[in-house]
Amino acid sequence: MQFDNQSPIREQLSSGEHILWSGKPLAGVRLRAADAFMIPFSLMWGGFAIFWEVGVISSGAPVFFWLWGIPFVVMGVYLIVGRFFFDAYRRANTYYGVTNERVLIVVTGLGGRTKSLNLRTLSDVTLSTAANGRGSISFGSSPWGASSWLGGSGWPGVPTVPTFELIEEARQVYEVVRQAQQKAA
Repeated sequence: MQFDNQSPIREQLSSGEHILWSGKPLAGVRLRAADAFMIPFSLMWGGFAIFWEVGVISSGAPVFFWLWGIPFVVMGVYLIVGRFFFDAYRRANTYYGVTNERVLIVVTGLGGRTKSLNLRTLSDVTLSTAANGRGSISFGSSPWGASSWLGGSGWPGVPTVPTFELIEEARQVYEVVRQAQQKAA
């Protein structure tokens, strides 16, 4: 089990609360299942937006049309490459914790926030693992359903429910959550 006593999780503890597990998602740029759809889509979107913008500029069209295409080009560049770096940044600033009272997800940096889920009222804990032991634990049910084309995600790579995503030893962490739930009940 992983214990990080210096993490932002420790700052969230209340009196009498103690950490059972803490960790972070895997670092770096990662491909996900949804990228099988998103990579071709982003290439089509970005390619068309750049084609449009180059065509408008080279044809001498009014400035309005130049400006009209800029947001689409920016979005295309984000979809093609930027989203991978934003996801890596978000995961680098995310901390997970399981205490004797709750599950915590703390995001620091740009758009920092804390999500706290009471173990007594927590339902629908879902474990997804790979053969190497890495995986994700979702807390709650997705409004899209597990059979959706995005595999239960909203925007690809962004879970719609609180999730410990891309963690090492996911099954062991799942068991820590289950045991903590039983003791909190």
